[in-house]
Amino acid sequence: MEARASARYVRVAPMKARRVVDLVRGKPAQDAVTILRFAPQAASRPVRKVVESAMANLRVKAEKDGADFNEADLVVVKAYVDEGPTLKRFRARARGQGSRIFKRTSHITVVVEQTEKKKGRTR
Repeated sequence: MEARASARYVRVAPMKARRVVDLVRGKPAQDAVTILRFAPQAASRPVRKVVESAMANLRVKAEKDGADFNEADLVVVKAYVDEGPTLKRFRARARGQGSRIFKRTSHITVVVEQTEKKKGRTR
């Protein structure tokens, strides 16, 4: 069972958000939230919100289907950042010129899946 969440038009540059998303991809969801809570990057806050939203979406989906739900079994299976529209601004420069400033936006998507923990010996 899996659920996804996305945040669109987030005012974070995609390259900066990808650095943060790479920290949590493939990790257990609770560990991912903890990592993002203490990460120094500014992009960690919107990414953490998307991960928590995906976890809540899966909880609602499990309750609706009557399936078992254990937050400890959730894993971030996919997490990616796509580029959104770029806001174009200008700043006045010397001799009456202007230079462009690109304010980039991101679309952040996270997919969380509930995995069964295997019981027994590990080798």
